Amino acid sequence: MTLILHLINMLGSEFVDKVQEYLSSTGEVAQGLAVIPSNPEQSKHLETARMHLFDLWIDFVNLRCEDYSENSRIPTMKFGTAEEDAYQRDLTINSLFYNINTNLVEDLTESGLEDLKFGRIVTPLPPKATFLDDPLRVL
Repeated sequence: MTLILHLINMLGSEFVDKVQEYLSSTGEVAQGLAVIPSNPEQSKHLETARMHLFDLWIDFVNLRCEDYSENSRIPTMKFGTAEEDAYQRDLTINSLFYNINTNLVEDLTESGLEDLKFGRIVTPLPPKATFLDDPLRVL
């Protein structure tokens, strides 16, 4: 199982460094540390940091907002809000956030929990907009 943490205004590698500092102060050790850098030339616009801790793989990525041009599925990306990030997802059930401060699931699209409950596959934006932005989402 992989846990994905979305970070506000901080790249995954920056947050992993902070987690490592904290862990070393407590005597805990993270394993499998890796950073997969962004590579815009290869359509990889998102840096992802990863570590194995307490029998979980944890991926660290920043919240983002993406803009697609009309003739390309390659977006321009910038830091975004949780709501902007949620609406960029391919499905509402992939738009759910778990808030570690409140121990609650946040459903910013207001339909992800219901879609999950009823087994529905629904895009957070109108399907045409979602699939025209990135046709690979259909797969």
